[in-house]
Amino acid sequence: MKGFRLDKTFAGAALISAMVAVGGCATRPDHPELPQASGTGKYSSRYKIAPGDAVQIFVWRNPEVSMTVPVRPDGFLSAPLLEEVPAAGKTPADLARELEKRLATYLRDPLVTVIVEKFVGVYPEQIRVVGEAAEPRALLYHDAMTVLDVMISVGGLTKFADGNGATLVRVVEGEQRSFRVRIDDLLRQGDISANVDMQPGDILIIPESWF
Repeated sequence: MKGFRLDKTFAGAALISAMVAVGGCATRPDHPELPQASGTGKYSSRYKIAPGDAVQIFVWRNPEVSMTVPVRPDGFLSAPLLEEVPAAGKTPADLARELEKRLATYLRDPLVTVIVEKFVGVYPEQIRVVGEAAEPRALLYHDAMTVLDVMISVGGLTKFADGNGATLVRVVEGEQRSFRVRIDDLLRQGDISANVDMQPGDILIIPESWF
């Protein structure tokens, strides 16, 4: 019986070790790591108007047609003398030139300025955080944004998160690739080498820890 108990104990220990090994593999994806954040990352594209944005249309010397209007979910806006104007996906300057062309039917040499007052951002330029973040959500990308900035914006990790098992999904040269991100090391150990640059369209997936 003593030998049986020893064998049983040994078998239990072996099972636990195997589970830990499997769990470790499951939460430590075999993906390459990104280089440490440079602090100078820039995104060359200008801001594009998105559904949900609020835009101020200022028409010089024509206050009666100057106002702030929302961009509808379908990407169009409407204003005095203007109906069904496509706005989503355009820069403020591009939209201003389009409005000048349309208003030229009613006004002499209209000069339009478009100012975005509420920023949402088009989907391809948002960063999405899913899984065991305190507040999973989509964020508007900012120049030189890093994973540390993202984690501050989403309130950090939940107590169930496996931060070092996080995966960053990014499109590189038209191909979707995955990279390992060491969020635990960054937030809980203060390892700044684990901080990496973000890019528009990145998806950060934070899994739940097995234990």
